[in-house]
Amino acid sequence: MINTLLRSLFFMLLVRPLVLIGLGINIRNRHSLPSQGPAVIIANHNSHLDTLVILSLFPLSLLPRVRPVAAADYFLRNPLLAWFATKIIGIIPIQRTSKGGNPLHQAFEALRNDEVLIIYPEGSRGDPEELTKFKKGISLISKKFPDVPITPLFLHGLGKALPKGDAVFVPFFCDIFVGDTQFWDGEKDRFVQKLEAQIIDLSKQGHFPEWK
Repeated sequence: MINTLLRSLFFMLLVRPLVLIGLGINIRNRHSLPSQGPAVIIANHNSHLDTLVILSLFPLSLLPRVRPVAAADYFLRNPLLAWFATKIIGIIPIQRTSKGGNPLHQAFEALRNDEVLIIYPEGSRGDPEELTKFKKGISLISKKFPDVPITPLFLHGLGKALPKGDAVFVPFFCDIFVGDTQFWDGEKDRFVQKLEAQIIDLSKQGHFPEWK
């Protein structure tokens, strides 16, 4: 209960003012975002701000059920960060190196509990506005839950506001494009390629100039 309250206060008093005032958001097709779980959101990944911005798109009442999937080796590397990541941000920690068992079991359990997952199929933050090849984890999740909708997002601007390796936030306008819902189509490689192509198509809708 106390963690839920702290999470709500964190997003209401810090994250949303940062997003609305410090960044500014322009979102297309907001109505296509899932309003309940089980559901999966996939997005490109250039910044730690990505997760905060996506979470800020949901009403506070739904926040406890929106769960970013994140690397355990990074976010659980010390007790304070682990507490903040799991209790305030609400991550589902995933082991990036095999230690036996199914690394996606917590993600599976979250979908069984009607939660909304946030997944970055690239696996880690890349350079600003440079999309890297999707990993196959998203296909494993979708194959396990073929009726769960997948909503693709393309985020533009956050790689400049807080790029990988930087600790200084620079106000930079963020554009978000919400794509059409997708479902498992029966073949892993084709499915991953289809999702990747949809993110690329969304990236072209803004007609943005190349980063300099």
